[in-house]
Amino acid sequence: MACRLAGLACARKLARMKKAVAGLVAAALLAVGAAVYLNTGRAAAPASTFVLLDGSKKTTADMQGKVTLVNFWATSCVTCVAEMPQIVATYDKYRSRGYETLAVAMSYDPPSYVVNFAQTRKLPFPVAIDNTGAVAKAWGDVQLTPTTFVVNKRGEIVKRYVGEPNFAELHQLIEKLLAET
Repeated sequence: MACRLAGLACARKLARMKKAVAGLVAAALLAVGAAVYLNTGRAAAPASTFVLLDGSKKTTADMQGKVTLVNFWATSCVTCVAEMPQIVATYDKYRSRGYETLAVAMSYDPPSYVVNFAQTRKLPFPVAIDNTGAVAKAWGDVQLTPTTFVVNKRGEIVKRYVGEPNFAELHQLIEKLLAET
């Protein structure tokens, strides 16, 4: 009988320990989840200087006050070329409301190809050439094209797309960001 009572006490103690461990595991998971959530907040766009095709310069600071799409692309990138008409249409749709687009050609893209592309397609927004690769490096070591960042009016990156964006989703995001003060 004593063994049974001891066994029952052991079972109860074991059950309490399981509950405590389960509680600790739940707390740990909650803490990890909170850390991930907080660390995936809005990071400031890196301080960068973009050299435009006309030789002028634009900086990250110049983006303040506007919602800006920064698109890293290359003339040799089939997806980049295919998405460009939608990027132009998005720019045309929102530019009067404080929206800007900046197309950044990758360092390996021959400048003459970039100039030809921008002129023949009459790109209506600034186009930069990242001759040294420093801009791509600063923006998270961008290597895959297209890679597109959406920056809010405060200069914070709120979205990164690798590959062609879902333009319906992008337009919803732009609408939301343009409405922010």
